[in-house]
Amino acid sequence: MQGTLTSLLLPPLLLVLVALLGGLGRRRGLVALAALLLLFLATPLCAGLLYASLEREVRVGEPYPAAGAPPGAVIVLSGEAARTRDGAEVGPLTLERLRAGAALARRTGLPLLVTGGALGRGEPPIAGVMAAALREEFGVPVRWVEDRARDTRENAAFSAELLRAEGIGTAWLVTHAWHMPRSQEAFARAGLVTLAAPVRLDRVPDGRLSDWVPRPDRWAQSWYALREWAGRAVYRLRDG
Repeated sequence: MQGTLTSLLLPPLLLVLVALLGGLGRRRGLVALAALLLLFLATPLCAGLLYASLEREVRVGEPYPAAGAPPGAVIVLSGEAARTRDGAEVGPLTLERLRAGAALARRTGLPLLVTGGALGRGEPPIAGVMAAALREEFGVPVRWVEDRARDTRENAAFSAELLRAEGIGTAWLVTHAWHMPRSQEAFARAGLVTLAAPVRLDRVPDGRLSDWVPRPDRWAQSWYALREWAGRAVYRLRDG
């Protein structure tokens, strides 16, 4: 239910609903405005600037908040799952995070923690699927599997609980760069210091012609960025 509301209350679907209502009410100006905003959200310029507004806060390898003990673990946050005929698999975003997490764990020698609960009714927790992929496809063992979290806030709370029980107060955090600010804020509230290990810092648009050409895949990027800003606002209002 929460995912459905998020999809409907954020662009681009919100603008589609505005255009539909404007058409039914014969408000041509409203329809035109919604259409223009939809086109702009589909441009690499808009999507890139929205990503940059989040990624500019990321400081690779720096602790958030202020300095703590040396990191004692690598935390990999779940993204999405892929539903196949053979069952659940990690989706593209999650796979990118697993690859980065596996590389970081090999480089540092630190143990891995994966976090993520069930993404739908009747589905297995994504953390278990992530752990299996790391073991079978990357040859990297996972020490902690946190399989209860339903969102980033719970990723942070439950992961911090597991690591504090092991005497660990600082960890590397692996997620996409656009997701990193909200994630580090959540972990800070949970009392765990994190060092940013972002997946892909994207190119900042410079206004070249190709940045203005709409592409359907940029709608997804714009939506992810807008959802992050909305999520940060909700977390700050709710959690302080």
